[in-house]
Amino acid sequence: MKYCSTCGHPVEHRIPAGDNRHRFVCSSCETIHYQNPRIVAGTVPVWDGRILLCKRAIEPRYGYWTLPAGYMENTETTDEAARRETWEEALADVTIEELYSIIHVPHIDQVHMFYRASMKDAIYGAGEESLETELFEPDNIPWSEISFPTVKRTLEHFIEEQRNGRFTLHVSDIRHRMDQKKD
Repeated sequence: MKYCSTCGHPVEHRIPAGDNRHRFVCSSCETIHYQNPRIVAGTVPVWDGRILLCKRAIEPRYGYWTLPAGYMENTETTDEAARRETWEEALADVTIEELYSIIHVPHIDQVHMFYRASMKDAIYGAGEESLETELFEPDNIPWSEISFPTVKRTLEHFIEEQRNGRFTLHVSDIRHRMDQKKD
């Protein structure tokens, strides 16, 4: 950030009085511009025991498989965002069942939230951000082509719990960059 969205003057990166973190602060009107983590919401959509994955048509990780997910919009709840992203990326209509995983990714200022979801029918396709979509049997997940550590971790938990028929909420952190350390 270079300029204040309130008055247009340059901003400084400093710790404001009464705070403990660096913030962008306007040098003229003193407006503090807070930057907070972004929420990524998505689903683990299932039809007849198979999991719907999307092959990414956008960067980062173009051509890799992912669960349908994306940034939450203002005025949405997290489950509304997850349902919308599933429709936009996979053209799948789902019923949200319950929150399944929350993964904090502080080094990129994100929180990823995935919901368990049932597809309402076997209709799906590739939305604008997907090259293709496919329903995968758990044993046929293309693990070496999974896009992000948050997706991999969520799928690993889900497949294990799908086999034993008992699902629990998973909360964890990923505190490294993908290119520095394997998950």
